[in-house]
Amino acid sequence: MRVPDAKVALSTASVYPESTATAFEVAARLGYDGVEVMVWTDPVSQDVEALRRLSDHHRVPILAVHAPCLLITQRVWSTDPWTKLQRARAAAERLGASTVVVHPPFRWQRQYARDFVTGIGRMAGETDVRFAVENMYPWRYKDREMLAYAPEWDVTKDDYRHFTLDLSHTSTARTDTLAMLDRMGDRLGHLHLADGRGSAKDEHLVPGRGVQPCAEVLERLATTGFDGHVVIEVNTRRAMSSAEREADLAEALAFTRLHLAAASRGTRA
Repeated sequence: MRVPDAKVALSTASVYPESTATAFEVAARLGYDGVEVMVWTDPVSQDVEALRRLSDHHRVPILAVHAPCLLITQRVWSTDPWTKLQRARAAAERLGASTVVVHPPFRWQRQYARDFVTGIGRMAGETDVRFAVENMYPWRYKDREMLAYAPEWDVTKDDYRHFTLDLSHTSTARTDTLAMLDRMGDRLGHLHLADGRGSAKDEHLVPGRGVQPCAEVLERLATTGFDGHVVIEVNTRRAMSSAEREADLAEALAFTRLHLAAASRGTRA
């Protein structure tokens, strides 16, 4: 059985509330191919040299850098969003990561949102690092819906070179995941693999525990020449122990490799 070439990485966000350093330890112990660093309030996640030392010590490559785009990271690496992206690109280049994951702007970041599509295109043309813009979702409360992202939470409506497809976000948006995958086409550069049940909350369940077509997405990518990375980005905050958290992350890794390999077997048959 030949497993396709796509590397399977662990997002450092998947071990929260444990540290970035813990994510490297877990990724090495479980046999992940690398990590995606979520740059957030953990000082280690912001320190390129500290990240390099962790990568070297655990022999776990850094495959992607997730720029600080969350509400809680508004002051990480500057308050200017373009400076954040420039620093994310510089970190990726220094660490040998192929991808910077970036969210579309919040709607209240008006100037940034106005210039975002052209600005991302310009930055993408200045480096070999991929700026993979991630699909988001409307914010919902009871029967109300708020469009929090601009120009669009559905990033396929704008002209980006590369996309990140996040399956927890397609669940929260209650959109057709496979249709979005089709719209992304060969511009899909990165996958955040997680599951969801269509809740208004961004669930990031272990793949196979929700209703998203996680298996179908993996099997399709394995047969279509996908040259990006598959990143496990799940929520383990409710784990009662480190052992339970690692069991969840081991299950996610096994699910991913199983369905990548299943597609390979089907192709040979």
